[in-house]
Amino acid sequence: MTETTLPARMRCIEISAPGGPEVLVSAERPLPVPKDGEVLIKVRAAGVNRPDIVQRQGLYPPPPGASDIPGLEISGVVVAVAQGVKQPAVGDTVCALVSGGGYAEYCTAPAVCCLPIPEGIGFIAAAAIPETFFTVWHNVFERGALKSGETLLVHGGSSGIGTTAIQLAKVFGATVATTAGSDEKCDACRDLGADLAINYKSADFVTEIKSKFKGVDVVLDMVGGDYTARNIACLKPDGRLVNIAFLNGSKVSADLMPVMMKRLTLTGSTLRPRDVAFKGALAAALKAKVWPMLAMGLIRPVIDQALPLEEAAAAHAWMEASQHIGKIVLTMEAAPADEAPADEAPIQG
Repeated sequence: MTETTLPARMRCIEISAPGGPEVLVSAERPLPVPKDGEVLIKVRAAGVNRPDIVQRQGLYPPPPGASDIPGLEISGVVVAVAQGVKQPAVGDTVCALVSGGGYAEYCTAPAVCCLPIPEGIGFIAAAAIPETFFTVWHNVFERGALKSGETLLVHGGSSGIGTTAIQLAKVFGATVATTAGSDEKCDACRDLGADLAINYKSADFVTEIKSKFKGVDVVLDMVGGDYTARNIACLKPDGRLVNIAFLNGSKVSADLMPVMMKRLTLTGSTLRPRDVAFKGALAAALKAKVWPMLAMGLIRPVIDQALPLEEAAAAHAWMEASQHIGKIVLTMEAAPADEAPADEAPIQG
């Protein structure tokens, strides 16, 4: 294993017991050791995501072999590589999709799940990329097969997933409709390029969609519950409904006759349990098709706020209050100038 001089222990955040944000506690652990095909990253920032909250509540255990420390996406500097790993190399600045362990000073990651930090993007913004971009790319463009000229409806447009989906769909030539829970959030969605932003608390999104577009081709949904039948009503013939979460519950009651009559596809996926080869293929697709867009500034991760690692509980509480627009990120100590890409000011929603 190739490495630089490393400390024996690291700061991290543990889940002391299933429960509310207060169960997230600061701790110390030995540094993880990269296995075959992995690298060790000195973490500069870590994204906060809904699956972290569900894990903290005791409802989403990590996959076999994954760290029990929460955190599914990181940015930082490679400080060690396992035998046989050629890229990335020690000293490279990367962002990475991981199966756990992100809320820590050091984290291992499969080499194939690491991507170079795009030019002009700093560690904070880079940490907000992997989980949402991998998820949106697979579910909207692969499973949902969204094409240029089609229309996408994305629920929760002001979330990390939503802000990413809006931008990616627009840059690849789609029309975008979205829902959000306040006028302020709807304004933020329009600023990102949404053609229609619906405040679901004051308007019926089915009525609005049918009035403006006569229907949509793809729906990206994280709500489930009673939204399922309404999503089906929004879809055009040959439309695709893609579920990535069920905030309102996964058990639904719906008339399936429109599914048959309109030849609809109902699908969905999870990302964390998928194997490394699958995630590596997603990383390669993103590097080829999306990374140039990031480097040109055509799309950017939207950062709501960045908090120190020790304030992970506050970050979770803020996410659960649903007041954020874009991503919430946890940061470590400041990186030396020679290790960090030039950090631009985070985009504010």
